[in-house]
Amino acid sequence: MLRINNFGTRKLIKDVCKQRYYSAAVPKPKTEHETKKEPKRENESFMANIFRGNLVSKQVFPYPDVLTEEQKEITNSLVDPFERFFTEVNDAAKSDANSKTDDSTLKSLWELGGMAIQVPNDYGGLGMNNTQYGRLCQIVGANDLGLGITLGAHQSIGFKGILLYGTQAQKDKYLPKVSTEEVYAAFALTEPSSGSDANSIRCRAVKSADNKYYVLNGSKIWISNGGIAEIMTVFAQTEQIDKKTGEKKDKVTAFIVERSFGGVTSGPPEKKMGIKSSNTAEVYFEDVKIPIENVLGEEGEGFKVAMNILNNGRFGMGATLSGTMKKCIEIATAHANNRVQFGQKLKAYASIQAKLAQMNILQYATESMAFAISQNMDAGSQDYHLEAAISKVYASECAWYVCDEAIQILGGMGFMRDTGLERVMRDLRIFRIFEGTNDILRLFVALSGVQYAGNHLKELQRAFKNPSANLGFIFKEASRRATTSVGLGGTDLSAHVVPELMESAKKTAACIDLFGRTTEEVLLKHNKNIIHEQLILNNLADAAIDIYAMVVTQSRSSRASKLNLPTAQHEINLTKALATQASDRVMDNLKKTTSGQQQGQNKLLSVIAQEICNQDGVHTTGPLDQQ
Repeated sequence: MLRINNFGTRKLIKDVCKQRYYSAAVPKPKTEHETKKEPKRENESFMANIFRGNLVSKQVFPYPDVLTEEQKEITNSLVDPFERFFTEVNDAAKSDANSKTDDSTLKSLWELGGMAIQVPNDYGGLGMNNTQYGRLCQIVGANDLGLGITLGAHQSIGFKGILLYGTQAQKDKYLPKVSTEEVYAAFALTEPSSGSDANSIRCRAVKSADNKYYVLNGSKIWISNGGIAEIMTVFAQTEQIDKKTGEKKDKVTAFIVERSFGGVTSGPPEKKMGIKSSNTAEVYFEDVKIPIENVLGEEGEGFKVAMNILNNGRFGMGATLSGTMKKCIEIATAHANNRVQFGQKLKAYASIQAKLAQMNILQYATESMAFAISQNMDAGSQDYHLEAAISKVYASECAWYVCDEAIQILGGMGFMRDTGLERVMRDLRIFRIFEGTNDILRLFVALSGVQYAGNHLKELQRAFKNPSANLGFIFKEASRRATTSVGLGGTDLSAHVVPELMESAKKTAACIDLFGRTTEEVLLKHNKNIIHEQLILNNLADAAIDIYAMVVTQSRSSRASKLNLPTAQHEINLTKALATQASDRVMDNLKKTTSGQQQGQNKLLSVIAQEICNQDGVHTTGPLDQQ
C-alpha cells in the first residue's frame, strides 16, 4: 500500500503552501474605521442586475483569472499527490460496500492535508483559496463522492462558520483541532420538522441567569459526520429582545458545540441510497451547557450565519461535480472508442456522437460556472449568492444527466457494479436535495432577483415624484427602456467576445433584454403576490440559469481563443452549441411566463394534484378494474 511519506511530509506540503496573502476563505477583520456605516454599495452581481434589464459585466467579462503564477504552481504541485491518494490508497468501491471508509485511508487524507485545505497556514492548514480548493474538489468528485461528503461536511460547511464568523479566540482554539489534530467537524441545521425551512427549527438554547452559558436541548437529523464529529456548528432558537420595540422574540443563534461538553449523543449511521461511505446520523442534545463565548457571530443572527455558510460553500459542489462528469465522460468515451456493434465502433454512430457532445457541453458549462464564481470570491466579491445557487442547481442536474447517458452508452455493462457508474449514480442523487433543494434554490434565485428588480422600480417611482431633482436618472432609464423595447441597441456583448462568437453573443443579448422586460411585466402584474406564483418563478429561474451558462462559457472560450490555447477551438464549438440550445430554452421559458395559456395549464395541474392528494395517491381506476 502506498504510504503517505511517498507524497512528501505534511510539513513539506504546508511549507509549499505558505503564501504571501491572507486566505480568501477568511475575511480580514475590519478596523474600527471600516466598521462605521458606509455608503450604499452597488450590487455587482451579473445575475441580479439582469433581473432589472441591466448589464453589469465586471464579474463575467473577461473571464476571471485571479491566481498568481506562484499559486498556480502550488496548486499544480498538489494535483499529483491528491490523484495518487485516490488511485493508490482510497478504494471507493470497498468503502461503498462496507458503508465506511477505512480509518487508515482517512488518516492518510488527514496527513496529506486534505481535511484542512482552506485553513490558514498559521493554524496548520494548507491556506488555499476558493479556486485552489475547487481544483482539488474536482479530483475528489472524479474518484469518490462518498469520501467527498466526509471532506466537504468537515470543511466546506462544518467549520466554515469559524473561518467566516469566528472571533480570534475561537479560531485560535478550534482551527488547529480541525486541521492538525484529526478532529472532525459537522454542520447541524436540519431537524425532523425543519428541512428547507431553516427558520422553523425547534432546537432551543436558554441563556443562564448569570449570562455565562446557554443550555441546549433538541435534536438534528441527517447530519453528515454527525456520528464522528467532535466539533459542530449548531443552530437553535434563542430568546432575544428586539432593540427597537423591547419585545421578546425567538431568533436563531449559531453555536460552536463540542461533544466533550456532555449531553451530546448520536444515533447509528443512516442506511442511505448513496454516499454510503460517509457518516450520516441523528444528533441529540440534552442539557448541553455551551459557554457564552461559543456563540458564533451575533446572538439572534444564526439564520444569516447558516445561509452565508451554505452560500459560501456551494461553489465547491459545482467544482466537485464537474470532476465527476469528466470521469463519466472518460468512461463513456473509452467504451465508444472500442466497442464494435454492427461492424462499426460506437463512436461512428450519430446518436452516440450526440450524447458525447451533449455530455461535454454540460461539463464545460458546469466547470465554467464553478471557477467563475470561485475566482470572483477570491477577488473579494460579496455578490455571488445568486450565481452560487445557480451553479449548484446546474451542476447537480447536469451531473445526473451525464452519468445517466454514460450508463446508456455502455448499455448492460454500465448497469453492472464493476464499471463504477452505478455507484456514482446513487451518490449523485443526493446533490439535488442537500445544501438547499433545487426546488427551493430555483425559488431563491427568482425571488431574490425579482426583489432586486422591484426595489429598482420603487426607486424609479420615487424619482418621478420629484423629477426635477432626478432628471439624470429618469432620462437614463427612459433611454435604456426605449432601446431595448424597439431593438435599437439594448444589451451588447460584442465587445466581450471573439469574432467567432458574435452570433452566440447576439442570441444571449436578446435573451437578457427579454428577461429584464419579462421580469418587470411579471412584477407589475402580480406585485407582492408573485411569491405565490411558483411555476412562473421556476420559468424565470430556468431562464436565468441558461443565461448564466451562456455568458460564462462565452467569456471562458473567448479567453481561450485570445490566449491561443490548444483547446480553444473545441471550447468555441462547445460554447456555440450551448448558446443555440440555451437561447431557445430561455425564449420558451420567458414566453410561458407571460402566456395566459400557460397560466391555464398551471391551474389545471394544481387541480389534478389536489385530486390526487385528496385520495392519498392515484385517483384513477385501473382499466381492468372498471365495471
